[in-house]
Amino acid sequence: MRKIDLRSDTVTWPTAEMRKSMAEAEVGDDVYSDDPTINRLEALGAEMLGKESSVFVPSGTFGNQLALFTWCERGTEVIINEQNHIIVHEAGAASIIASVQTRPLAAPNGSLPVEAVEQRLRKRDLHTPPTSLICMENAHSLGHVVPLQNMQEIYSLSQNWGLPVHLDGARIFNAAAALGCDAKEIASNADSVMFCLSKGLCAPVGSLLAGPASFIEKARYKRKIMGGAMRQAGILAAAGIIALKESTKRLADDHKRARLLENALKKIPGIQVEHGDINMVFFSYEGAKKAGAGEAIVKQFADKGIVIGEPDKGLFRFVTHYWIGDAELEQVISVCREIFK
Repeated sequence: MRKIDLRSDTVTWPTAEMRKSMAEAEVGDDVYSDDPTINRLEALGAEMLGKESSVFVPSGTFGNQLALFTWCERGTEVIINEQNHIIVHEAGAASIIASVQTRPLAAPNGSLPVEAVEQRLRKRDLHTPPTSLICMENAHSLGHVVPLQNMQEIYSLSQNWGLPVHLDGARIFNAAAALGCDAKEIASNADSVMFCLSKGLCAPVGSLLAGPASFIEKARYKRKIMGGAMRQAGILAAAGIIALKESTKRLADDHKRARLLENALKKIPGIQVEHGDINMVFFSYEGAKKAGAGEAIVKQFADKGIVIGEPDKGLFRFVTHYWIGDAELEQVISVCREIFK
């Protein structure tokens, strides 16, 4: 029996169409820019985001850190939401790879307060590192989308200061689906954008970093330094092309199922649901507060054929994706009613 995995939308398997395309992919040496499938993927990704160029990288973390490494001089400072993936989930890489200092600030639901950002911007002097970059994230990794107006205000501020903006757009197509806009509209408020092909889009590996052609040219050199220059990577790119052309069209289905799950959980006594905008459901459960209770709940779900993660600081996270259809959702809801009682 195939298990139902709710830990993340990174657990998706490639579709049958992707597997076939990977087996038949036309390939070459990407270091020489000879891989036609990689070239098609990069051109498609840039076009869909409204950017001049893009470069294929192994992961979202790689893409984000490559952006910092390319934009920032050593010893400069990056303004960022204290809850963004770059600062919370990327193993302190900014200090190791780009050798920059991150200056975090509170940003409820992912929206950076414009006044707070402006107060933190700094020019170089004898005592302070200059700001070299502002980072945003949309969709935010806590399940919220950032309104376009907030992004526009931050981007306008950055332009007034002559600073670039990098967008962690790992789930930018989820954000577009939730906001009811084109991904280009979101990406237009940043100079560079990283977006994942393997989060909810079913590609097995890879992300793209998009931006101005001159920036991407520099990023290719930095990618080489980081060990990300690959050879016949068209085998991976073939799945990425299908991810962009096809999987992006159905993300609203995942969002709909996440809201159905939220509504079902709200009816269970002892559960407190935090509303989300995309394919993530965050909730706390009164019965999970005792020592060892979270681990026990994970095991109970596993015994029913459902894989979940342990609660993080009291919060469970269930994530819907391509392989969670209506039947799987009904099974999850039924098991929740049985275990959370």
